[in-house]
Amino acid sequence: MQSTTTPKLAMRPWWAIMPIVFITYSLAYLDRANYGFASAAGINSDLGISKGLSSLIGALFFLGYFFFQIPGAIYAERRSMKKLVFWSLILWGGCAALTGMVSNIPSLMAIRFVLGVVEAAVMLVFIANWFTKSERSRANTFLILGNPVTVLWMSVVSGYLVNSFGWRHMFIAEGLPAVLWAVIWWFIVKDKPAQVSWLSEQEKRDLNATLRAEQAAIKPVKNYREAFKSPAVIKLCAQYFCWSIGVYGFVLWLPSILKNGSTFGMVETGWLSAVPYLAATIAMLLASWASDKLQARKAFVWPFLLVGAIAFAGSYLLGSTNFWASYTLRVIAGLCDRP
Repeated sequence: MQSTTTPKLAMRPWWAIMPIVFITYSLAYLDRANYGFASAAGINSDLGISKGLSSLIGALFFLGYFFFQIPGAIYAERRSMKKLVFWSLILWGGCAALTGMVSNIPSLMAIRFVLGVVEAAVMLVFIANWFTKSERSRANTFLILGNPVTVLWMSVVSGYLVNSFGWRHMFIAEGLPAVLWAVIWWFIVKDKPAQVSWLSEQEKRDLNATLRAEQAAIKPVKNYREAFKSPAVIKLCAQYFCWSIGVYGFVLWLPSILKNGSTFGMVETGWLSAVPYLAATIAMLLASWASDKLQARKAFVWPFLLVGAIAFAGSYLLGSTNFWASYTLRVIAGLCDRP
């Protein structure tokens, strides 16, 4: 069924919805990624955390995320995305702030696991309620753009916060915005187009008809076992798994690598950590535009991943023998890991 939405109607959700989604996702990424700066700033030595245990603590976030993302998506689909994200914002902001108050390793491990649980709210469900099939690729790109943009400014801000106040105050200062944003979210967000006042009744019906027609054309999946039998799902899961290893290894360890491999302080480390994400932001915008223009999706996936993998390996082989050459390769790896 051809979309009945007008160009004027099609633009309204972009201005009304996507800035909210972008800010919310950015706050989530902020509170999961700043642990890398705490590691570089001395949380491990302060609490007596070994390198191996530090990796485990970093992984506990994703364990919580793994177990509760699907239940979160089901709740958002059947009940209310607005309520789910509201409580998630409060809880993850609180957990992030509490990280700055921990005095022992078990408390830190518990908080990181719970942080993963409460950050498992699936924003893609919210996007699906507002954007048609032809728009969701661009909407998802805008959402994922929050990753490098957030770490870009977070790296600089975290460097200054850690340098001036220490890692504890950094966690508290960067956790509170999520709690404040929860209040704003509650008053400005609606679950469905039918609930907003900035669309006419006819516009609501047109958008709803388009979304319902698209959903009706999708073959229903009986259960998750059937879904995971799909070759496409398996390939995408494998690709996302391998990509995530590189991305999150980069995000969590880059500040420590730069700090330990140089004589720079935390402010300089913050600025240096921001450069790969600036490059990644530009690359994502260009790759997204070119991909839509040429309709060649594969050509903008595997070459970037290959170059990123080579750059990762090269930076490892160089180690600390040549800081700037190794750093340049890390910038390339960060750039290629994002498109």
